Amino acid sequence: MGDFGPLHGIRVIDLTSVVLGPVATHVLGDLGADVIKVEAPEGDLMRANGVSRNKGMSSIFLSINRNKRSLSIDMKTGAGREVMRRLIIQSQVLVHNMRVKAIERLGFGYEAAKALNPHLIYCVATGFGQDGPYRDHPAFDDIIQSACGLVALNRDHLDRAEYAPSLIADKTIGIYLANAVLAALVHRLRTGEGQQVEVPMYETMTAFLLAEHLGTMTFPDMEGPAGYSRVLSGGRRPVKTIDGHISLLPYTADHWVALLTETGHQQAIERFAVRDRHARNRHLQELYALLSEIIAKNTTSYWMDCCQRLDIPATPIYALEELPEHPHLKAVNLFEKMTHPSEGEIIHIRPTMKFSQSPASFRRPAPRLGQHSGELMLELGFSQQDIETMIEQRAVFQAP
Repeated sequence: MGDFGPLHGIRVIDLTSVVLGPVATHVLGDLGADVIKVEAPEGDLMRANGVSRNKGMSSIFLSINRNKRSLSIDMKTGAGREVMRRLIIQSQVLVHNMRVKAIERLGFGYEAAKALNPHLIYCVATGFGQDGPYRDHPAFDDIIQSACGLVALNRDHLDRAEYAPSLIADKTIGIYLANAVLAALVHRLRTGEGQQVEVPMYETMTAFLLAEHLGTMTFPDMEGPAGYSRVLSGGRRPVKTIDGHISLLPYTADHWVALLTETGHQQAIERFAVRDRHARNRHLQELYALLSEIIAKNTTSYWMDCCQRLDIPATPIYALEELPEHPHLKAVNLFEKMTHPSEGEIIHIRPTMKFSQSPASFRRPAPRLGQHSGELMLELGFSQQDIETMIEQRAVFQAP
């Protein structure tokens, strides 16, 4: 087995903040890249969001900024911009989620970066594609959830407009952003060419949502509402047991026949035509209504044993706090304890991707603001005197 991840030797400049960009660069870091998190003197906004033991080191920041080194510079100063120029020259990838006009004002738009390093992969996450009329509009997770149709699914089918209780747009686009960097690295490996890559939140999340919900819009001459009707009105939902809730999914005809026979409801097999998938789909609401009545008569453990015996997919409903005790997650050691240099004992989630020859790994805990400013500037060729001078001039910040 190799000692390093598949991206070992790739230096990534991380000019991202909050959640979307840091999720992408956290993936790259887990895969072995040397991720340099460039932060303004005030630091990433997400340092303050979530649960904190110490100021600036929140639970969310710790989760999505591991395997990174923090370089804190003021790019509004000439010295700060010089540090950035040297970093671009000596890196393979730059990722940012700043507004395009804002980074261009700082002097680090794509053309300026390309002039410094023609082989650079320059990847930007925008709110809206830069070739459209919304290119300068601000975008956040709530805005994208609302604009792409996700919130409307709740409003139209649950009778209330609600955001998903997770930063689903930010995290989804973050994974797309990491994939875009990986694809550009493959192209560079084949051709030696750098390039600019744009991953727009709105277009990407719309495409993601419509994968199953395009529906009748697929066919221009077809009338009727868009959406995947089985998901929107099919009746599937967690069901109540005597002592809790369970999610179970009789997916095939054999599953339904086995479950209805086991519970003494053989007449429903013919009544709801469960052996014919298309006919069964027309009766799903009635089937799941019957299923709810059946499941309510016994305990969660009873139904888990039953489903395991009948090979029907099922799980109890787990609360967040219960996940570390899930028997499978415990067996695979997903949750690990570690001692953070400044935060003490913390729980982190190990990388979930597995490579037989170049394993993903946890190498560095999330950094304090400017923790690595000094060592990185030495790597970039600045002298100790240069570093001390820039710290005094407040162009560079270093954690105490």
